[in-house]
Amino acid sequence: MTARMDKRFADLKAEGRPALVTYFMGGDPDYETSLGIMKALPEAGSDVIELGMPFSDPMADGPAIQLAGQRALKGGQTLKKTLQLAADFRKTNDTTPIVMMGYYNPIYIYGVEKFLDDALASGIDGLIIVDLPPEMDDELCIPALKKGINFIRLATPTTDEKRLPTVLKNTSGFVYYVSMNGITGSALPDPSLISGAVKRIKDHTDLPVCVGFGVKTAEHAKVIGASADGVVVGTAIVNQVANTLTADGKATADTVQAVATLVRGLSTGTRSARLVAAE
Repeated sequence: MTARMDKRFADLKAEGRPALVTYFMGGDPDYETSLGIMKALPEAGSDVIELGMPFSDPMADGPAIQLAGQRALKGGQTLKKTLQLAADFRKTNDTTPIVMMGYYNPIYIYGVEKFLDDALASGIDGLIIVDLPPEMDDELCIPALKKGINFIRLATPTTDEKRLPTVLKNTSGFVYYVSMNGITGSALPDPSLISGAVKRIKDHTDLPVCVGFGVKTAEHAKVIGASADGVVVGTAIVNQVANTLTADGKATADTVQAVATLVRGLSTGTRSARLVAAE
């Protein structure tokens, strides 16, 4: 576990509250605006940032994140520029963990060793690569761990007891529990099922378990945060960006502020989660 990630989850555990993990798409709708969003996230209450790597063929993403990726690519965003985004963010923030999230193809084209070296230099703490199963750990996971970059794995409702140890074997940083079968941005499942799933994963690992897919409001964050170590929000943030753009997809004066306002609300939800659980 990298020092930044380790320290952040240890600090949150001491505070007795779950992490708020926020996803946004690098380069959406343009480089400067997305850097503004990234800088605004910790100030609004985000504890861990997931930095989306735009890709032309995303298979786990719902319509909102697909469109965000298309806007970013149209605006000239590349993997190199996404790494630069992290490097620029690090000029003013050296404490918030950054996890890059996306697909293996752009990394493969970039070159695994070069990518990992550049990611370290840019201040990246972890990777979530949704289309690399444990059977392909030699491709990227093992090299990343050797460099000191966390490799965060997804577990889902269909990850059974037999499969779970395989999924968790080389996982580090935290476990991302996808709370439903399907794509990002779907409806939120029954919260009581989530607490059972978190417990099941914790029977196999000491890592923090963060829950995402479907979290849209402070109330969602509060309910999930009662049992999870972290609450992941992505589609709601990406939608907030989209809703402020001009008809031709350009940023407006409201774009960064609208995201900050949403995240402040979600942060309030996570910060009150354990208060409810303790009553």
